Amino acid sequence: MSRAPRARTLLGLAAASLAVVALAACSSGAPASSDDASGKGDEYGLVTPGTLTVATEGTYKPFTYHEGGAGDLVGYDVEVAEAVADKLGLKVEFQETQWDAIFAGLDAGRFDVIANQVSINPEREESYLFSTPYTVSPSVVVVNEGDTSITSFDDLKGKTTAQSLTSNFYQLAVDAGANVEAVEGWAQAVALLQQGRVDATVNDKLTYLDYVKQTPDAKLAVAAETDPSESALAFTKDKAALVKAVDGALAELREEGVLAELGEKYFGEDVSQ
Repeated sequence: MSRAPRARTLLGLAAASLAVVALAACSSGAPASSDDASGKGDEYGLVTPGTLTVATEGTYKPFTYHEGGAGDLVGYDVEVAEAVADKLGLKVEFQETQWDAIFAGLDAGRFDVIANQVSINPEREESYLFSTPYTVSPSVVVVNEGDTSITSFDDLKGKTTAQSLTSNFYQLAVDAGANVEAVEGWAQAVALLQQGRVDATVNDKLTYLDYVKQTPDAKLAVAAETDPSESALAFTKDKAALVKAVDGALAELREEGVLAELGEKYFGEDVSQ
């Protein structure tokens, strides 16, 4: 008489055990697969878990621009950021922002990092963290071909240059005594220079070299240049863990020759060191 209840009890226990196993099986399948980055990078405090959100202009050729003016976002900085994100096992999302608002957006937490040829200088280091440099290049004074009134940075005193107000080049022009006409970027600066509305513009040498390669009839010239400056990825001060991880990724990309290949692709030489 006691066997029937015991049988029911055993059956109940077996069913419960099967349910636990089934739940465990379902549970083991719930986490993101190896191809899903949604659970990655939590330790970095990312804006969007699993995604590296990158601020860039999209108008600064050959570093960050749209192919053909309206095509895909491409460029040296874009590909560096993509390669870094891939090394970290993260997706990448670009948010295009005008240069003069890009640091404000970083401060506001709209993105994780800036990839836009950000030059490292003491003023910025007071407020931001930087990765190891991935571009090394001098700054240059660009003038119209045949202009001999400027042969050094000292000659900018009293002259008018076209610069983005928050760029490192703006500070170089101001320190030299130039009057600065505010512009959004290189394209506008060159237009004002060629129209004779400014005397010069200060910018990165690689930007100039790419421009004259693409526009051989531009009739521009380099009047002077500085010692090489270093550009890196920029982060807010609370992203130390992310910076450390990015530095590791950049070291691997350098060792594997990826940075050199990207330099060759866009400039004809390795510009990462």
